[in-house]
Amino acid sequence: MLTIIGKPTSINVRKVLWTCVALGLPFQRADWRAEHAALNPNRMVPVLLDGDLVLWESNTICRYLCTREGADALLPRDARARARVEQWMDWQATELNNAWRYAFMALVRASPAHTDPAQIAAGVDNWNRHVGILDAQLAASGAHVAGAGFTLADVVIGLSLNRWSMTPMARPDYPHVAAYLARLARQPGYREWCANGVP
Repeated sequence: MLTIIGKPTSINVRKVLWTCVALGLPFQRADWRAEHAALNPNRMVPVLLDGDLVLWESNTICRYLCTREGADALLPRDARARARVEQWMDWQATELNNAWRYAFMALVRASPAHTDPAQIAAGVDNWNRHVGILDAQLAASGAHVAGAGFTLADVVIGLSLNRWSMTPMARPDYPHVAAYLARLARQPGYREWCANGVP
């Protein structure tokens, strides 16, 4: 039985939980406790326990589970197809996440360290600009981020888009993103782990 350590309110924990549902993998979840600090030098979640294997970094965990299960549809074996999926996964972790950090901390978390109106406005603009990149990609791909089929790229980006769509801020009308989110809503595990339990 896989053990996933971390609260499901974490976007990165939810990546792993949704991946497990997509793969049909049973798992148990545990909240982070002080004794877990030895498992991850960063003291962050998620952490995956698979027998004696300990893994951290959410995208790495998701890739590992797909590779372990031979889930070529979610993470293709073909080098070019796999690179397209991983390219968008890495973009989500490095570009998209960094775009929304300040605005999200201000508008959702109400962080006292994130109250500068100019930085909030810049964060919103940057976040929306990055989602515009996705809208253009979805217009070109016609269905999902890396092509016609649902892949790991859609798990990680779907979670980021859900966060974008639920944050109280002005958003442009991105028709391809709206249609994409409607397609994602039909995926097993979407409602529970991506849409925050919202029907």
